[in-house]
Parts: sequence; C-alpha cells; structure tokens
Amino acid sequence: MKLEFDPAEYLPLREVVFNTLRNAIIRGELPPGERLMEEKLAKTLEVSRTPVREAIRMLELEGLVVMIPRKGAEVARITIEDLQEALEVRMAIEDLSVRLASMRIDDAGKKRLVQAKEAFDEALAGKKVETIVKRDEKFHDVIFESTRNRRLINLAHSLREQVYRYRFEYVKDFSSHDKLSREHARITEAILEGDVVKAQQAMRGHISDQLQRIMELIQQENMLLK
Repeated sequence: MKLEFDPAEYLPLREVVFNTLRNAIIRGELPPGERLMEEKLAKTLEVSRTPVREAIRMLELEGLVVMIPRKGAEVARITIEDLQEALEVRMAIEDLSVRLASMRIDDAGKKRLVQAKEAFDEALAGKKVETIVKRDEKFHDVIFESTRNRRLINLAHSLREQVYRYRFEYVKDFSSHDKLSREHARITEAILEGDVVKAQQAMRGHISDQLQRIMELIQQENMLLK
C-alpha cells in the first residue's frame, strides 16, 4: 500500500496523517472492512504511533472508521442505511437551496453558475475522478451561495464531508457521467429561468438518481455489512 503523505504540510502531524488516511479511504485505497493497524500505518508513514492513533479517532468521529471489539479499528463499510440517511438530509438542503437560489440569484451568480456547469463538463471529459468531484462540489456551492442564507450555506458545508464518500463512489461510475451532465444542465436552466418548481423537480431527480445508483454499486461490490 502506498499512501500519499506530505510531512511538510503546514499542519499538526495528526492532521496530516488524518488527511492522508481520509483521502486513502475516500479513494478506495483503504477499502471498506480493512483493519487499520497503528504500528503498520506508523511504519508506512514514517511517524510514531501517537499521531496515527489520534488520526484514527478523528476518522471514527467522521464515520469513516469504526472500532470493532477485540479487533480494533477498521474502515467503515458503506451501508444502505448510512447512504439513505445522508442523502435524505442532502435532499432537504438541496431542495430548499434551489428554491431560494431560483428566487434570489443575481446576474453575477448566474454567470458563476454557468461557469461552474461548464467547468464540471470539462472535468467529465478529462475523466479524473477527484477533479470531477471537486467541480461537482463547486457547482452545488454556487447554488448554496446564491440562496444568500448563511445558515443554510453553513449546514450545506457541514454535510459535505459526510456525503463526499458517496459522491466519490457515484462519480467513479463513468456510465453515469452523461446523465450527470444532463441533470446539471436542467438544474442550471431552471435556476436561470427563475422556475422554482422546475428547479426543485430537477434537483430531486438528481439526488434520487444518485441514491439508486450508489445502492446498486454498494450491492455489486459486496460492501454491505453482513
């Protein structure tokens, strides 16, 4: 296993280890169910066991790691229940966001939304998963910002970390890319037109499709808890 570790990063060592392990989990380099052995990870990352132990605790709080009695830490499996809970909350936030954005977006916001949509399509063409995920987040961020509701924006940002893993799994499925592009186009068009109903319908379909497809992927990859 080769982990991308940058000890020169200007952060406390536990944060650097945390980010390294977190990225490895999200990318699938540390697959669901894999045990996280402190001594082995410390040796791989060339650090002491203390920052590894602290990083594992942080990952547990984020739901990416679970502690198994008599076994220790392991990468959390993606379950249907976790997925449904996360995307149900995301659905509610996104639904309100497109409604408010459709009513409140200004000309500058419209320009940013179109640019974000085009940047996302460019990322799809490049087929680099991490870039696609970042551009997808940016597209939705523009919508959140266009609501002009700071509390909603903060809620959306706090949820981002929890749904990132699911978003990554969906984007890894290249067969979904054309559909993603069309869905972003429909959402963009509805917001630009100020059509609240159309925007909400487009966003609900967008999130629902992700839920169904990720459920299929979880089952196909045998990632469910037995």
